[in-house]
Amino acid sequence: MGRMEVERKTIGWAARDPSGILSPYTYTLRETGPEDVHIRIICCGICHTDLHHTKNDLGTSNYPMVPGHEVVGEVVEVGSGVSKFTVGDIVGVGCLVGCCGGCSPCERDLEQYCPKKIWSYNDVYIDGQPTQGGFAKATVVHQKFVVKIPEGMAVEQAAPLLCAGVTVYSPLSHFGLKKPGLRGGILGLGGVGHMGVKFAKAMGHHVTVISSSNKKREEALQDLGADDYVIGSDQSKMNELADSMDYIIDTVPVHHALEPYLSLLRLDGKLILMGVINNPLQFLSPMVMIGRKVITGSFIGSMKETEEMLEFCKEKGLSSIIEVVKMDYVNTALERLEKNDVRYRFVVDVEGSKLEA
Repeated sequence: MGRMEVERKTIGWAARDPSGILSPYTYTLRETGPEDVHIRIICCGICHTDLHHTKNDLGTSNYPMVPGHEVVGEVVEVGSGVSKFTVGDIVGVGCLVGCCGGCSPCERDLEQYCPKKIWSYNDVYIDGQPTQGGFAKATVVHQKFVVKIPEGMAVEQAAPLLCAGVTVYSPLSHFGLKKPGLRGGILGLGGVGHMGVKFAKAMGHHVTVISSSNKKREEALQDLGADDYVIGSDQSKMNELADSMDYIIDTVPVHHALEPYLSLLRLDGKLILMGVINNPLQFLSPMVMIGRKVITGSFIGSMKETEEMLEFCKEKGLSSIIEVVKMDYVNTALERLEKNDVRYRFVVDVEGSKLEA
């Protein structure tokens, strides 16, 4: 169907300054172009990146800003050139809403590495309008950056998969780690880390959770099915695990030493960094030279990987562990997230919330 000709307003919750406090904000919704999908938002996950951006931790924030990039909703209108979706489809939108389409990463369907990628919020779309995220009633997104949510998957469970899920699925897939029988470590048991445990176990791996305290031991072993749990400062246990792991997925978003974890990797093992950290990380070169170890990184995931990941979750019956909140609780949720007080992902019930002041 064609695009609507009247200007449309929508309402979201936006940060106005680095305090990061969100409050109702009315703004104009982009027109539905030929390749666009107009989505009524049902729910949206809360990511640690939302905290970084609303508080201007990275020094790149533009206000007013409506955060949220784990968006699930219902298609209410499609552009004339849209072939993948129809009105009524339940769909998801992740971290990106645009790319150049012509660079090497784009040609390889790795648009998350496009130097001209457009973020779901805190960015500017090709028409010059600021992008706004999923803490809102609606959004308009190019069909390339929209995915169908598998039939039968609960919307609130699907939301965290669109960032936390694909962020950990992508390196497991890219680095050839989807085969069974591997031994892996998950460093940090937050939103991304808990999905790392679930994915790795579903792929047939022996999984060790590496944490800074004993607080999450029972959850890791009993609720998530991890095989082992180690506190990074427990030198005796760390020595026992030396040279035992094929990979470690490092989800810690704050500065930390790398040497203790490099010691756990066996020959050709990989330490895969995922946390966004502003301060330089350091290591001694012999730690990687002796053992031909690799320190690498991975950044969210492509649209193809997102689709693969959703099908993998459907096939394996995987879901995230979440706490559903209303929009009027979102500021408290962000405060709790900053204190790591969530098991393991907040999801905002946008549809069931009163967004107006």
